[in-house]
Amino acid sequence: MVYLNQLGMICALGDTHAGISRRLFAGHSGVAMTRRHSPERELALGCVDAVLPDIESLPLHHRSRNNQLALAALAQIRPQVDAAIQRFGAHRVAIVLGTSTSGIAQTEAAFRYRRANGGFPADFSYAQQEMASPAAMLAAELGVSGPAYVHSSACASSSKAMASAARLLNMGICDAVLSGGVDSLCAFTVAGFAALESVSAVRCNPFSANRNGINIGEGAALFLMTRAEATVGLRGWGESSDGYHISAPDPSGNGARSAIEQALARAGLAPVQCDYINLHGTATVQNDAMEGRVIAALFGDQVALSSTKPFTGHALGAAGAVEAGLCWLAMQDSNPQGCLPPHLWDGMADAQLPQLNLQPPGARLGRPLRWALSNSFAFGGANASLLLGRE
Repeated sequence: MVYLNQLGMICALGDTHAGISRRLFAGHSGVAMTRRHSPERELALGCVDAVLPDIESLPLHHRSRNNQLALAALAQIRPQVDAAIQRFGAHRVAIVLGTSTSGIAQTEAAFRYRRANGGFPADFSYAQQEMASPAAMLAAELGVSGPAYVHSSACASSSKAMASAARLLNMGICDAVLSGGVDSLCAFTVAGFAALESVSAVRCNPFSANRNGINIGEGAALFLMTRAEATVGLRGWGESSDGYHISAPDPSGNGARSAIEQALARAGLAPVQCDYINLHGTATVQNDAMEGRVIAALFGDQVALSSTKPFTGHALGAAGAVEAGLCWLAMQDSNPQGCLPPHLWDGMADAQLPQLNLQPPGARLGRPLRWALSNSFAFGGANASLLLGRE
């Protein structure tokens, strides 16, 4: 059995368990209007405003905002990670992360400097934007020598990283894994999604008849995963690749359904036993339509549902881990009444979609949340579902 022993997380909702939980269950979004990464127009983005760790002591090629976010998440659980290294040995601890932006914001800043000054700044290194950077940086920071690598499969990156971490543990390759994801906001992703006409100018509106696009966000979520028993385990996971289109989901939802069914089967769980599903719920027309039909076909209209992207923005490569982190927080002993992450929207259901049991602010099970499924469905048909179970 693989357990999620500790969580360090920072996102638009905050940088502490208590603060994130309080805002989440109260229905207070972390998405706000800003021109930070789109100076030509104001957009709703899920920005992290917390003070981040200083990185001047890092080698130049590891200095990026993305790695600052990763270090901020690590700092929350550093004593427990150090204890695992001491217990198992540096060679038995792995790092498996997901990212999609890495340090590209530093490259953007360097090119702006070059345009104004005729050359790149002294503190720029092309290696800052390499996808492997966050795993390599954390491995160096912690002094571990186990496997260290990064998944980059768009919005499914960190969910796939956590599935990979579970496989490493089950194969006996390591005894502990620091796994999750990190992504930082940058103009590249904001402009890219805007070019696809997929960005909402205001807070996103998942599954509404009025939905018109996503909000980009940023954050980091790092789990310490081991076989040592804890409150929440990663009981199932599923992955698929339908390869339908470079950016649009397969309307049939076959790949998404396969990932969900694999996660349920691995845990030995019937759909009716699932308490809550954290939907991928991007608020794009096609993705919500596909996911809504798959969920209704598998689970009917009774399971509690919500998309938490109106709280955090879509953290892309970190989204799967951040959303698994929100589920993990909801499953802790500090939430005995099973308060559920609510669904923030305008309440205007899309008549073209099946009826969905979207949860309002204040919704609760009246008992601890035992089973939570978290979906990530990415560009290129990369699908991943994680099933968390409470002991």
